[in-house]
Amino acid sequence: ILLILGFLSTLAVIALIAVAVTQNKPLPKNMKYGIVLDAGSSHTNLYVYEWPGEKENDTGVVQQVEVCKVEGPGISGYSHATEKAGPSLAQCLRQAEEVIPSKQQQETPVYLGATAGMRLLSLENKSAADKVLSSVEKTLRSAPFSFQGARIITGQEEGAYGWITINYLLGNFKQSGWTKLLHSLKSISETSGALDLGGASTQITFVPNELAHESPENLLYFRLYGKDYHVYTHSFLCYGKDQALQQKLAKDLQTVENGSLLDPCFHQGYQRTINISDLFKNPCTSAKEQQFPFRQLYIQGEGNYQKCRRNIQKLFDKTNCPYTRCSFNGIYLPPLQGDFGAFSAFYFVMNFLNLTSEQSPVALDKVTSTVETFCARPWHEVSSA
Repeated sequence: ILLILGFLSTLAVIALIAVAVTQNKPLPKNMKYGIVLDAGSSHTNLYVYEWPGEKENDTGVVQQVEVCKVEGPGISGYSHATEKAGPSLAQCLRQAEEVIPSKQQQETPVYLGATAGMRLLSLENKSAADKVLSSVEKTLRSAPFSFQGARIITGQEEGAYGWITINYLLGNFKQSGWTKLLHSLKSISETSGALDLGGASTQITFVPNELAHESPENLLYFRLYGKDYHVYTHSFLCYGKDQALQQKLAKDLQTVENGSLLDPCFHQGYQRTINISDLFKNPCTSAKEQQFPFRQLYIQGEGNYQKCRRNIQKLFDKTNCPYTRCSFNGIYLPPLQGDFGAFSAFYFVMNFLNLTSEQSPVALDKVTSTVETFCARPWHEVSSA
């Protein structure tokens, strides 16, 4: 069963719960507020959390009390003006000051975790990535809170946070109202898997039936609410929605002869011109760069779901697998186990298509037919809706 869950941030919802796991140190007992900045590839969100001083089995129980979307791009978007990355967060930090009592601000931890956008920037230009983080740290240290770190989290950590978030919200770590509410949707599996689709990466995380040691780098170990968990996780860098599109266009470009592309993945009537050089600016596509007899690519939408599906499938190499089982691109994948919760861009797309109001999981054939119908609509109709 696949549950589509509507929450904005895996990192933010759970970072304070997981801090004892990732940093191996408990939060002071008198802390009742915490701030997490989720620095994604396309934007940054600031979250304020509140929790009672006592913990359950050494793990904090948190409640979100404020969210602020930072204006402008994600912090990786400041690679050519790194000094502006930190100040871009100032307005949301001031908003947090209004929510948290002044006498508790000095003891309120603030964390920033950057995900795949900054991972890509670090691969492309480590110096720029370091300067962005330095600017961010300077701004966070100047705020009246307790600065606890600003760093690029690994793909494994991102997947792990998503898995913890899913199971925390579903009440799988302890009995709660969420468990009763969603009991009819869940199988007998103790925990749910997590599927996260961001702008630059996508993650899959779940507890496998058997611990396979073929790919130990994909295994993580947690202790939450007094129980141990052995989790499989993998983050596919460059397979978030934005970078996957860049990959697709870079691959399509290899077949273009005159600078014009009829693209089945855009609505009929859609037109767009892009600079060829812009397609190859990051590590997701740079390996495909070559010389072309034209500098721009003119895209015309065709609006054909089946052709688009076949086109997208070419991004996933399933021919080579050095393990007993693989997902794609030679990455180990144990047999899938239990229910899965899908969130972030998975939710945004499903919600846009009005497929999230169902009381039970939507059948895959209904999702397919809805997407196919939407793709067949002309661009002038979609853009004016």
